[in-house]
Amino acid sequence: MERVVQFTGPRQVEVVEQSHADLPPGHLRVRTRYSGISAGTELTAYRGTNPYLTRTWDPEGRLFRDGAAGIEYPVAGWGYSEVGEVVEISPELTGTPGLPRPGDLVWGIWGHRSEGIVPVERMIGHTLPAGLDTLAGAFARVGAIAYNAVLAGDIHLGEDVAVFGQGVIGLLATRLAQLNGARVTAVDALDGRLETAKAYGAHHTLNARTDNVAERIREATAGSGADLAIEISGVYPALHEALRSVAVGGRVVASGFYQGDGVGLRLGDEFHHNRVQLICSQIGGVPPQLAGRWSVERLQQTFLRLVTEDQVDVASLVSHVIPAADAADAYVLLDERPAEALQVVLEF
Repeated sequence: MERVVQFTGPRQVEVVEQSHADLPPGHLRVRTRYSGISAGTELTAYRGTNPYLTRTWDPEGRLFRDGAAGIEYPVAGWGYSEVGEVVEISPELTGTPGLPRPGDLVWGIWGHRSEGIVPVERMIGHTLPAGLDTLAGAFARVGAIAYNAVLAGDIHLGEDVAVFGQGVIGLLATRLAQLNGARVTAVDALDGRLETAKAYGAHHTLNARTDNVAERIREATAGSGADLAIEISGVYPALHEALRSVAVGGRVVASGFYQGDGVGLRLGDEFHHNRVQLICSQIGGVPPQLAGRWSVERLQQTFLRLVTEDQVDVASLVSHVIPAADAADAYVLLDERPAEALQVVLEF
């Protein structure tokens, strides 16, 4: 039997068993080792705030439509950071260039389930690099999200960059921005995460609850403000403070998944008067100016290469490895006690 983690309603989690499905043509079967939980996007489905629960996304019109929900409870197999072992390949695929073989460890997206049936086109080139720890493969997607935000920010050597939110993706963005030549100020409301940010390359740290963040950033930059701010927490007041923190004509990359109305965001203030550039980064694509050379696939592969080369540390970000049978406890931890956790991983 296959085990699948599903949300049966807001803050309701269960692990159900399903019969093994036959492998259709053009697919691989992967036995899951680890599946990382997203503390941002995934928690919106867990909490019941995800816009797909009340509206439908029209991919042709590129608009959300009121009316029918795009997804409904139970939401089964949510998740996008998996790593596992190939156990079966559809026979007609034998010999396909770049295709993983049975026994290979691979990374990809097939959700919180003990096995995934994945189309071949999504697995070409997804064999785990030699020498890379298996658990590190679960960071391909979250690493790509951080990488995408850094590319969208168009950092130049020596620029001052503030990264708002020092969860897993924010810490990775801090490290990648530093590798890109920035002097990074890390901002978060949790002192423990700010301490971790120092190890990931932050030059300064500021506590969003106790520091006047924008004022402190301007003091540290001779009054001008940061060249760039990356907001990755998905909290509207943090986005507003990021807009307050950058220089005239500065850039703010909004990479969080913001929920509901923008309470705490006042676009008539510094955003308007300082002519700030507000840029959206979302992992459905890469910055338009880079689309000729970059892709989401390249983001993921390059991030894993950086991990393999020891330029980015992901191992120390894993705070909890929890058996999949106890998935409900993992979500309670992330939802109610975020100070105690960074990357929570389900083990199958």
